[in-house]
Amino acid sequence: MRWPGSQALRHFSTGQVYFKNKLKLALIGQSLFGKEVYSHLQKEGHRVVGVFTVPDKDGKADPLALAAEKDGTPVFKFPRWRVKGKTIKEVAEAYHSVGAELNVLPFCTQFIPMDVIDSPKHGSIIYHPSLLPRHRGASAINWTLISGDKQAGFSVFWADDGLDTGPILLQRACDVKPNDTVDALYNRFLFPEGIKAMVEAVQLIADGKAPRVPQPEEGVTYEGIQRKENAKISWDQPAEVLHNWIRGHDKVPGAWAEINGQMVTFYGSSLLTSSVPAGEPLDIRGSEKPGLVTKNGLVLFGNDGKALVVRNLQFEDGKMIPASQYFSSGETSVVELTAEEMKVAETIKVIWARILSNVPVIEDSTDFFKSGASSMDVVRLVEEIRQKCGGLQLQNEDVYMATKFEDFIQKVVRNLRGEDEEVELVVDYVSKKVNEMTVNMPYQCFINGQFVDAEDGETYDTVNPTDGSTICRVSYASLADVDKAVAAAKDAFENGEWGRMNARERGRLMYRLADLMEENQEELATIEALDSGAVYTLALKTHIGMSVQTFRYFAGWCDKIQGSTIPINQARPNHNLTFTKKEPLGACAIIIPWNYPLMMLAWKSAACLAAGNTLVLKPAQVTPLTALKFAELTVRAGFPKGVINIVPGSGGIAGQRLSQHPDIRKLGFTGSTSVGKQIMSSCAVSNLKKVSLELGGKSPLIIFNDCELDKAVRMGMGAVFFNKGENCIAAGRLFVEESIHDEFVTRVVEEIKKMKIGDPLDRSTDHGPQNHKAHLEKLLQYCETGVKEGATLVYGGRRVQRSGFFMEPTVFTDVEDHMYLAKEESFGPIMVISKFPNGDIDGVLRRANNTEYGLASGVFTRDINKAMYVSDKLEAGTVFINTYNKTDVAAPFGGVKQSGFGKDLGEEALNEYLKTKTVTLEY
Repeated sequence: MRWPGSQALRHFSTGQVYFKNKLKLALIGQSLFGKEVYSHLQKEGHRVVGVFTVPDKDGKADPLALAAEKDGTPVFKFPRWRVKGKTIKEVAEAYHSVGAELNVLPFCTQFIPMDVIDSPKHGSIIYHPSLLPRHRGASAINWTLISGDKQAGFSVFWADDGLDTGPILLQRACDVKPNDTVDALYNRFLFPEGIKAMVEAVQLIADGKAPRVPQPEEGVTYEGIQRKENAKISWDQPAEVLHNWIRGHDKVPGAWAEINGQMVTFYGSSLLTSSVPAGEPLDIRGSEKPGLVTKNGLVLFGNDGKALVVRNLQFEDGKMIPASQYFSSGETSVVELTAEEMKVAETIKVIWARILSNVPVIEDSTDFFKSGASSMDVVRLVEEIRQKCGGLQLQNEDVYMATKFEDFIQKVVRNLRGEDEEVELVVDYVSKKVNEMTVNMPYQCFINGQFVDAEDGETYDTVNPTDGSTICRVSYASLADVDKAVAAAKDAFENGEWGRMNARERGRLMYRLADLMEENQEELATIEALDSGAVYTLALKTHIGMSVQTFRYFAGWCDKIQGSTIPINQARPNHNLTFTKKEPLGACAIIIPWNYPLMMLAWKSAACLAAGNTLVLKPAQVTPLTALKFAELTVRAGFPKGVINIVPGSGGIAGQRLSQHPDIRKLGFTGSTSVGKQIMSSCAVSNLKKVSLELGGKSPLIIFNDCELDKAVRMGMGAVFFNKGENCIAAGRLFVEESIHDEFVTRVVEEIKKMKIGDPLDRSTDHGPQNHKAHLEKLLQYCETGVKEGATLVYGGRRVQRSGFFMEPTVFTDVEDHMYLAKEESFGPIMVISKFPNGDIDGVLRRANNTEYGLASGVFTRDINKAMYVSDKLEAGTVFINTYNKTDVAAPFGGVKQSGFGKDLGEEALNEYLKTKTVTLEY
């Protein structure tokens, strides 16, 4: 019977009260899927009056049986329901005794007689993992992939006397990704969404709203169960067909071929979209062209000349190896366990014993799968080890590759010791003893997880601006190097571990990287001081400190990137659901400037990585060293190869190639407006890649006579002289109200005279060298132009007489609006002051906005109404009120007008590296 709608059923996990119709159910089936459907139906208030499942196997009860027995639900375990076409009497009596109103078959391998199917008031519903009428029969998920279907899904249908031919109650569909396997498709969609759909279907029946849509005759397919003997690969086919065959059999039953006289099964197939890497030929019976054992796996070729790559191979004895190691000679030597490792081994033995409860004693020779373990037990094993063994992170494939207990322990120990890493990172450092430490600086290109020389062997000098000496010679990336880096990033995104990694794991890697940056902050700050001239104390706090904060901030965003559901007009009599998904773009390029080498890297790359992209980064030619040190830390943090690539060199070669490259999907640039325009043009002409530009600025700072003058002087100096004036948001022009103008200038000059100019590694230094010689010469020319045009040079304007690229902090007054100093950015320690009449708020605003730039701006006043009025009128991406240079990782940063577009930092920065996909379905 139906329970009355007025009867309240409490959902204890939420405390909410439901007044829905509920049914008495018989659950017929098995597996973890069956267990989850059972649990969710119970939570929704339906009453499961009986569970009918398979007998225990090797002493282990099915998960559905375990869950039901724990709840006290009657459980029946019949090996079969009928004999010679007739229902077994005892089975029928047991079934009828529970009085079910509906049979629910979430996953059932037994044949259920029609008198049982038709017995309940509401009949029976069955879950089938395909979009019926396509792929009726067993192995439906396999055949979805084997057939190359672009969509997969499942059906909940009313059971009839045919084979998967009953009327449809509901269906759900999803896109098939290029490298989906059976497990991937099942875990991503068919399992979680199938559980929800079964619960929804039961409720529709309970409410009398369940449809019965006859299956169409068009598009019917029926395929039998796939077994090992008919999973052999037929090679005379296109690469995509071979790929579909292999992934459609992964993990069960496994597509295979004959190699050197034995059956070898292939796992982990993906289409090869980049160039074929170098490798060693491997003859495969039946294939006209040999396979190629490469560092990425076994490359296989279709009859269309295209290729695919498989990651793992399994031999007849059950041993699985990475395909890249096929020709590795000899067996790995047995390692002796330490006392601590013995404790880990004992803990793992207990976990094995719990999972393999049918095995009396776990011995060295105990085989995990031959003892009855399933793929779900693999997940349980990996997760229990992580939980019980101090966070030890194994992969599911580690279990498949070491199925015997002794071999598995050896693999675990090698993992603990770091001996199972793919390739040890080799770094050829330039080392210097400086700042009371030894700094180790990589100097080569970083491509696909390895430090390598430029292909043509070219190098260039990177110079210490403190004394003009050469720090080291750095690889000068060629066009070929850029192409390799882009290919590595593209492959890592489309085929690598990064593309398959879940968002939370991505965040974990970014947190780990931030930790490593913090642990190495003194070395990073020292390298930054050597290479860019940044004052060490500022580098420690800002250049490095904010870089660490940026990675931590965006690490937290990784698993919080969401789309939305959108109500639309329904296509009556059907219903529609429309939602959006936020997806990564692919391989991205990042080109950064020389003023904050590591911080600019962090601002762009952290958002890029959090969104799930891969990247190729070109540091400024004159400051490559912290970017290359950062690359080393990414390997230590565990980032997969190809995710991050660094190509030092010139903007004209490496930067231009990145902007034109057809495989780059987004380019983020910080630099001059003129170069930004050129980049934007190249991005448009090449492939209309997405672009964000943070360009030049001439940021106005307005100081009213009602300000806190001491604060205005102090912060006004910071607005100009912070980081030697090499600051994109530096106040390029100060407007000081007439009544306080002279006093403001006097105080500024007094404070400048107190500043210590000198070695950036000296903790008492206030002002270090300009970044490089050409920039110093440009600044001196800027000052000469100002004097010639009639501006008053109050202080500075000269090179400091010492080695290195030092310039005196400089102050100009009487700067008129038509002058070069009033219009162009210096990007150096030059304060440009203009006077404005007392009370002329609108007039000074017109002057402040009379520029093609709009990056930042500021105002100092005690009058909050005036401050808000001015902030509304200023045409800039950022307005500072009674402060300056106060940026934060959570606050979006970017300009307007010719200062560019797009945002760094904050949630908005993520949108620069994401695309929105709209999905509409009908049901």
